Amino acid sequence: MKVLLAGGGTAGHTSPLLATADALRRHDPDVAITCLGTPRGLENRVVPEAGYPLELIPPVPLPRKPGKDLALVPARLRGAVKAAGEVIDRLRPDVVVGYGGYVSMPVYLAARRRKLPLVVHEQNALPGIANKVGARFATRVAVSFPDTPLRKAEYVGLPLRPMIAGLDRVALRGEAREFFGLDPALPTLVVTGGSQGARRLNRSVTGAAAALGARGIQVLHVVGPKGRDDASWNDPVETGRPYVVLPFVDRMDYALAAADLMICRSGANSVVEAAASGVPSIFVPLPIGNGEQALNARPVVDAGGALLVPDGDLTADYVADTVPDLIGDPERLAAMGAAAARLIPKDADDKLAALIREVAGGAR
Repeated sequence: MKVLLAGGGTAGHTSPLLATADALRRHDPDVAITCLGTPRGLENRVVPEAGYPLELIPPVPLPRKPGKDLALVPARLRGAVKAAGEVIDRLRPDVVVGYGGYVSMPVYLAARRRKLPLVVHEQNALPGIANKVGARFATRVAVSFPDTPLRKAEYVGLPLRPMIAGLDRVALRGEAREFFGLDPALPTLVVTGGSQGARRLNRSVTGAAAALGARGIQVLHVVGPKGRDDASWNDPVETGRPYVVLPFVDRMDYALAAADLMICRSGANSVVEAAASGVPSIFVPLPIGNGEQALNARPVVDAGGALLVPDGDLTADYVADTVPDLIGDPERLAAMGAAAARLIPKDADDKLAALIREVAGGAR
């Protein structure tokens, strides 16, 4: 069986793609898997590191405002569809799987022209444009959240890597904290704005460093690849408690295991990984886009597994006032973690892999 997996840009697309690839390989060691991305995305690092071949096509971003870039979209799309078609013709996959984003639209159109079976997976509670189009002619459509408004949607969940789905936070906690240079015994706040970082989170938490340190809280802060280069960045004040700043974390299982509490954006990957691991969280939805991040977080928040804070309300004062009291209440944290973990299916990778194999088998 030959499978072409298309998705990239951020961890929101690449993480479920790689989880699916690993599940396919577990079921069939002889499966031929190729990933498709663009030259500017995270996939250029993480896909080769995971051991999968990567093909690249030109990105076709959709500008939010009228202008020259918007006028160039049709020509760019034609070029990307042609490039995707060339990859398909050379690899001759039995099935194409798309995860949305810049790379998926050209692949969907190229697959349709060749009458290839297509599987679409939507990560967010509110689908993006590429997957809305792809769902119209896809063979099967899988979604991460119940009630996602997408044609032919089947709820399978968000594919998670086994290191996340099978994470034992208690057993791994000491090892994880030592891995990051943290004190194994201190209460720990983990902060991450996703693979690109988040200025609001960075500024608010570093601004509360003195208050956190005074209450004996240590911090693991993943600022993004350009976080420290931003003009608004200020190094956290020295408090005598560890405050570890990293641009990126490859071992997200360790970050989750280290955390007593997490502050993060609410992209689908962040929500599902934190909830599945039973990590109590403060979700801060990205204030731009179509509102999908708030919708992603809503089921976990409604179940009592997390707090939801609008971007504009996350300030240093909020962090200083809220985090120490929350981390200082182990019973509340335990209840939040248990409520979150009950919501998330942990076998979505196997379910999506089985669906893909079924589609490919039918095509053959």
